[in-house]
Amino acid sequence: MAGEGTQSKSGPLIPLVVACPAFLQNVASSSISIALPSIAAALGVSVLQLDIAVTAYILSIALFLPASAWLADRFGAKRMFCLSIILFCGASALCGFATSVTGLVVCRVGQGMGAALMMPVGRLILLRTVPQSQIISAMVWYTLPPVVGRLSGPLIGGLIVSVMSWQGIFFVNIPFGIAAVVLAWIFIEDDKGHPDIASFDFMGFALLAGGLTALLWTVEVLGKGKAEGQTAIIVGAAGLAAFGAYLVHNVRRDDPVIDLRILGYRTFRANVMGAAPLRIAIAANPFLLPLMFQLGFGLSPLTAGLFAAAAALGSLCTRLVLKLAIDRFDLKTMLIISTLATALIYGSYSLFTEATPHWIIFATLFAGGLISSLCMLSLNTLGFGEIPKDRTSHASALLSMAQQLLAGIGIVIAVWLLSLAVRARGGAAGELVSADFSSAFIVVGAIALVSAIVFARINPEADLS
Repeated sequence: MAGEGTQSKSGPLIPLVVACPAFLQNVASSSISIALPSIAAALGVSVLQLDIAVTAYILSIALFLPASAWLADRFGAKRMFCLSIILFCGASALCGFATSVTGLVVCRVGQGMGAALMMPVGRLILLRTVPQSQIISAMVWYTLPPVVGRLSGPLIGGLIVSVMSWQGIFFVNIPFGIAAVVLAWIFIEDDKGHPDIASFDFMGFALLAGGLTALLWTVEVLGKGKAEGQTAIIVGAAGLAAFGAYLVHNVRRDDPVIDLRILGYRTFRANVMGAAPLRIAIAANPFLLPLMFQLGFGLSPLTAGLFAAAAALGSLCTRLVLKLAIDRFDLKTMLIISTLATALIYGSYSLFTEATPHWIIFATLFAGGLISSLCMLSLNTLGFGEIPKDRTSHASALLSMAQQLLAGIGIVIAVWLLSLAVRARGGAAGELVSADFSSAFIVVGAIALVSAIVFARINPEADLS
């Protein structure tokens, strides 16, 4: 077997190579939050105007994720893997040369397209290349780069912004990307693709992409109270119409781009919809915290990156307490307790001030990362307990897309809250003080609390294993 020979010859090399995109994606997504104040100053805009650069990237990932499997089957996984890394790194380089918010947003969309393709295609290559007998060992190596990226991303971003310029957070991806493409081209087995596979659902993709983009843009514009409010309402109505058309299309087509019928499974619906407030709150924090530390407390980007790494370190330690929690509580109880704890910890961030000792901030963020990650691991168990095996790919695609969309909504809501706080105290737009963040974190904690209410209504007799 060719794949088996490749794996035995290369050892951990192939898992590490196909996991490189996850490293790049984690570094890119975590470092830009640290760099936002510097980017805003360089482009001459308010930092709150740059949320679109983050949400555009997230939305791009969400919209292009469903196309990844079809493109890999049609044109070959190895080719699409290499092309997606080139697209990601090329767009990343262009981000570094951007001189306006519009230019940065366009390049971030390209970055998101590359990220949406390279991560699932890399995972597909791993599953096709590694023999079943070695898959556990390969997965251990495969999970290492994203862990390193999640932990080091805030530190890399803080260090680059402190000693160089904000452009460096985009340029740093290029050497890693080049190395990943070269190694992939040498060591990954070539596949020619299948030109005769079923056609892609372009109509469904257009309806879903157009509808969701219009709705997210409308929410952002109305939340900021911009002058384009009337236009936003028209665009929002068009987005609702497009999404309604997709619902009809979803029912009529046997293989829609995202099959919403999978939401008919109760526990999966609870994972996607019931956990939506929790995911929104979790997404808002990485946006709010670096801004609070730099703009509210006057700390350096490197210190802000160190605090952000504390939350990532906490999430990495979750597995150390997971078995203890599972042995002590049933899944429903664990979900409720961990969600309540997450809400309380997020609300406690409102108590941070410039005088709070740094070790207390670090410890609290570590606890927040640990507990919120425990929620996510529990939800992964909850979500697929009822799904038949032949429907897991549809469920996985829908959940991945929903996670990205909710992350974008979380950032939009974070900007809403800051904008409202500034207006409430009569401050100038974009001029943030520490008190603005305090009120925002109280609301974020309350949002997470909503999911605990939903989880409390789960049927304890349901199959949640």
